Amino acid sequence: MTGPELDLTATELLTTTRSVRHRLDLDRPVDPALLRRCVELALQAPSGRNSQGWSFVVVTDPQRRAALADLWRRGLGQGDDPMSAADQRRAYAKPGSMERVWSGLRHLHDNLHRVPALVVPCIEGRTDGLPAARQAGHWGSVLPAAWSFMLAARLHGLGTVWTTGNMAVEEEVAQLLGIPYEEVMQAALIPVAHTIGTGFRPAHRAPVDSVLHWDEW
Repeated sequence: MTGPELDLTATELLTTTRSVRHRLDLDRPVDPALLRRCVELALQAPSGRNSQGWSFVVVTDPQRRAALADLWRRGLGQGDDPMSAADQRRAYAKPGSMERVWSGLRHLHDNLHRVPALVVPCIEGRTDGLPAARQAGHWGSVLPAAWSFMLAARLHGLGTVWTTGNMAVEEEVAQLLGIPYEEVMQAALIPVAHTIGTGFRPAHRAPVDSVLHWDEW
């Protein structure tokens, strides 16, 4: 038994699956069967050439979670700054938006070891040094499955957030979790917990006409 699904329409599911940081319930365990069900649903995602080369490493052991959280914290300080000038302009377009993001990141930094489950989606093969076309196909084979996992989690009352602090220390994370680094690439680290309350609203986004291009840029 994995418990009832939330009463959400497809549109509600797509528009209210948020990056959850502050509202992760750090004290409520997550049933392993529920995590398994979310992975099961994620396996219906498409992949390049139907390769299905994904894997999900679900970490619930408290000691291993703590060690993974420590590596993630260290990795945060080692990665390149991902925000271009254009990214920064968009991020700060709404007053207070980045303040909430940084507040949530600080909360995760301080509490990641307390999150009941940490999920590392992976894909067979590595993209190191590959041209863009090869990278696009590779990432396009794991990102839909990871997002499907996050949608399934929302449907079952769980909160998630896509993080990449593990990527700067990927080889050390691989050693900790027994991931064959030379053959398998990590894509993210997704904290998973029941949410404090299940009501989430659509987020503020740029008007569609500012990002939609017909026939040419």
